[in-house]
Amino acid sequence: MSLRSVFARVGIVAAGGALVTSAAVTPALADDGWGGSGDQSAASSQQHEDGSESGHGGRHENPRLARGIVTASELNLRSAPNRGGQVIRVAHRGERVSIFCKAPGQPVQGNHVWYLLTDGTWAWGSARYIKTIGTPPRWC
Repeated sequence: MSLRSVFARVGIVAAGGALVTSAAVTPALADDGWGGSGDQSAASSQQHEDGSESGHGGRHENPRLARGIVTASELNLRSAPNRGGQVIRVAHRGERVSIFCKAPGQPVQGNHVWYLLTDGTWAWGSARYIKTIGTPPRWC
């Protein structure tokens, strides 16, 4: 095998590794199955007498996703399941969120579980400050 073919193969392997790495760290390009943004405006949904919602705001009915409500006054949603991850956005108390999956991460007040949220942006929130509703989230 010539030196030239060795370098060509190394280049191909490096390019493939870069592609796999970029796909692994870019969940924001994945489809959350709703076909819309994460706008949670009250005007876009209607509350029924039985407590269910309809309209754009009621999009949490996707069976692949779990639901939750933020319990902290302000919850930093991060790029990684730890307090060192970049803050992507801030969720506020009472905000309904959609949970794609859960994963272990840095403990927050003794709770090591973090949820990957799919509301417009993909970001991690500590399970310590998100109360799940209905079916619990699956593991990532």
